Amino acid sequence: MRCVNCVGCSWSRPSRAHGIISSGGHLSSRFYQCPSSSLSFRSSFVCCSSTSGPSDSNPESSSNRSYSYSRRWHNPLPWRRHPDQMPSSRIARDWIDSDTTSVSQASERFTVVSYNILGDRNSSYHRDLYSNVSFPYLKWGYRKRLICEELIRLKPDIICMQEVDKYFDLFSMMEKAGYAGSYKRRTGDNIDGCAMFWKADRFRVLERENIEFSQFGMRDNVAQLAVLELRKSNKSRKILLGNIHVLYNPNKGDVKLGQIRSLCSKAHLLSKKWGDIPIVLCGDFNSTPQSPLYNFLASSELNVMEHDKRELSGQKNCHPAKVLETGSKSSSTITFSSWTNEEIRVATGQENSYWAVHPLKLNSSYASVRGSPNTRDSVGEPLATSYHLKFLGTVDYLWYSDGLVPAGVLDTLPIDVLCKTKGLPCQELGSDHLALVSEFFFEPNG
Repeated sequence: MRCVNCVGCSWSRPSRAHGIISSGGHLSSRFYQCPSSSLSFRSSFVCCSSTSGPSDSNPESSSNRSYSYSRRWHNPLPWRRHPDQMPSSRIARDWIDSDTTSVSQASERFTVVSYNILGDRNSSYHRDLYSNVSFPYLKWGYRKRLICEELIRLKPDIICMQEVDKYFDLFSMMEKAGYAGSYKRRTGDNIDGCAMFWKADRFRVLERENIEFSQFGMRDNVAQLAVLELRKSNKSRKILLGNIHVLYNPNKGDVKLGQIRSLCSKAHLLSKKWGDIPIVLCGDFNSTPQSPLYNFLASSELNVMEHDKRELSGQKNCHPAKVLETGSKSSSTITFSSWTNEEIRVATGQENSYWAVHPLKLNSSYASVRGSPNTRDSVGEPLATSYHLKFLGTVDYLWYSDGLVPAGVLDTLPIDVLCKTKGLPCQELGSDHLALVSEFFFEPNG
């Protein structure tokens, strides 16, 4: 597979035949490093040189419209970073194969990234979260290049981003790597939103739908849905892709639950419309693996009266000092707050029911691929996908339905490696979240 932006550089995921990636969910033993990059990805690819990008610009802020672009690919010119900007340390992530073997062809496989990239405005408005971060590493121009270079090296087929407030900056760089894109801005006075990118030579878009949760009394968050079809496949292969950034506020568990429930219901309807096609849901769900909201996604149901709405997400147990002191995110004593009728309606979608349900059968790709004890928790999820001064834990996920099988994931970082950065973003990583990466293949009989 040819590198996007340098003639003499190519990469391919190593095969088991060469012994670089072992089966059974074991970590690979080699890694490749590009001289121009600070990030190493063990046994996943050889990275390439940097790409040119536009100067910083303000996002268009006149409306809450969604945008979709598809332009022909052209080769970007190389870009050189000033020596003062060149990261010097090394952060490596391991590619892990799943236990599941597959004889599927490369044309039947695709790679998905979910990435909360930290909005430029949020990095400025919430400086208390990033006081340990050197100011140059918070600047959008620096972070933009790190994020885009990381994604171009990964070369995924599909990218779902959250907290995007400089979409056209990103698009102008990603289109040069062969991606088309779509954007949905949050409603109200917010300037960030969700964005999808897909390889234009691999996928065509059959249908798109945006969700504005404000229409249902669930704040100004938004979500995206898209039906994508593989262009080159022996069968007609389609997937339903979802992208969401769930409300942050830990005290508003009713709204968070309502947003997740609504996304699942709408994804189910659109999947049915196109013949029960498989589903991938990406995003920052602002809920931890030990939380009732996580269990709701995994089990399809939740009795809201058994939980305090302020504790549904588990976020309050993830202050770095608490996590590092106890080595866990165990819940403290909970004082239940009562649910109002309106909160029950928002959470469950019904006036007279305490049960929230959704119609999907979902699994998490990271929990399905066995990883290292240094990076995984008791349910198999990453120990941390986000880190700043007030949070250390996991809130990002790649969920998938029947019809798909995860072939592997790019593992996250051990807690001790994250802690050495003293908080994200840093010199090597452009966001306070880690990018989640999973390769999927279609079930042979699907």
